[in-house]
Amino acid sequence: MYNILPPSCPMPVVEDRMVDTHEAARILGLKAGTLRKQRVYGGGPMFHKFGKAVRYSTLELAKYKAATRVASPSEHWAA
Repeated sequence: MYNILPPSCPMPVVEDRMVDTHEAARILGLKAGTLRKQRVYGGGPMFHKFGKAVRYSTLELAKYKAATRVASPSEHWAA
């Protein structure tokens, strides 16, 4: 495993592996259908297509979780 993040990065270092939609949804605490809709309409994590197979990188999922973190409701509405 390669640590490609700077030492000051608050994200935990995860082993980068490819997971399917159901596993990605479990990691994010979402339903698989939510990820399917986000692939069509946008707003979700980056994904890869291998033929018909859709896969998510666990590193990209960790980045997505960090990017969508909100400390308080006021911080959310200020953005």
